[in-house]
This record gives sequence, structure tokens and C-alpha cells, in this order.
Amino acid sequence: MEKEKETRNYSRRYKSEYNIFRSIFFMIFLWVVVNPVTFFMYKLKVKGKNNLPKKGNYILAPNHVSEMDPPFVASAVNKHIAFMAKKELFDKSDKRHDLIHLLGAFSVDREKPEIATFKTVRDIFQTNWPLGIFPEGGTKKNKKIEDIRKGFVVIAKHAKADIIPISIVGFDGYAKKLFEKDITVVIGEPISYKLDADEIIQKWCAEICKNTGFENCMQNKEEKVEV
Repeated sequence: MEKEKETRNYSRRYKSEYNIFRSIFFMIFLWVVVNPVTFFMYKLKVKGKNNLPKKGNYILAPNHVSEMDPPFVASAVNKHIAFMAKKELFDKSDKRHDLIHLLGAFSVDREKPEIATFKTVRDIFQTNWPLGIFPEGGTKKNKKIEDIRKGFVVIAKHAKADIIPISIVGFDGYAKKLFEKDITVVIGEPISYKLDADEIIQKWCAEICKNTGFENCMQNKEEKVEV
């Protein structure tokens, strides 16, 4: 068993892994652990929930300001989400390793994405789990939207899945007591995967900046082409 864990490729997950048992585990964890934190410590408010598709494949694409972003998004949509996460989180030295794996996340090498990642996305979209991707890659604390790469667009086009821009608004630090912070999650209208890649990125950036007040450094700028 230990040998199997050591050789596990965490960028490759299969349709069978997103079964009813993992769905139940995710939702119990959401209701029992996550929601009490987000609603009672961060007073989480949600806007635009009617923009979530009723059916079909879609990608939830939030801005990334803190490690609380996955819980904020999961609470806002009230649904299990397969988050694409940086490979470093799956290192055995990271205490979150087992939990994020149990919750259905999978890894991506941001410098050199594997074919396995695209196969995992394909399998996820054969289930009722939406995909969660942070277009900024890592957390950004400078209140700027910049250096957005086209990887999330490539995945959307490959999977024929529209992108739902999600704005996490108001984060200025981690809450340490009840009712200390005010966070709003704004769910935007779907962005069609059929649009030109640069147009998709511009629409995502514009929506995030409109809601957060962040500076849009991607406006009138040629985006990077790396995945």
C-alpha cells in the first residue's frame, strides 16, 4: 500500500473515483465543517447564483486571493467541486495532502501540464461534478489581475465547457473569531468556450475587476501563451 501511494500520479483521476460515496463525503464536509466557518466567521454572502447552469459541463473560475477560496466557492455554489490544484499540495509533507485528495482534487504541473490532466478533466465531465480552476495559478495579494495564462481556456475548449467567472470580494485577511470578516462571492454569467481565447480571458478579467475593484492589467495587453 505504501508503495502504491508513493507512485500515485495525482494528476490522473478516474470517473469511478467521483462516485456517490465521495459526493456524500464532500457534502457532509461542506455542511459540517466548511459552511459554519464561511458563514459565521466570514459572513459569506452570495450573488448571482441564478447564473449557475442547471445542466451540462462547466468550469468554475474564481480569482485567487487566499487559501480560503475553495471553501468560499464550494459554500457559494453548494455543490461538490473537483478542484485543479498545484502539484505541491499533493506532496506528502503537506498536511492537507490526504484531505484534498479525499475531496476530489487533482494535481497539475503549472509549468508542464500532463496528458493525464486532460484525461482527468474528460472523466470528471462524465459525472455531475463541475471543475474548479484558478486562472491566476497561485494566490495574488496585490489587487491586480495580471499574467493570466491560457491554460484554463485550453481546458475549456478541449472539454467544450463554458466558464463561470467567480469573484471573491472583500478578503483582507483570515478571520480569527466569529463575524469578524465580510466576504461576498459573485457568480457571473457563463462565458462561452466557443469564443476566441483572448476574448474569453478579457471577459473573465473584466468581470472579476468589475466586482472586486482590482486593477485590470490584462486590458489591451497581449496575454501570455503558456498553458
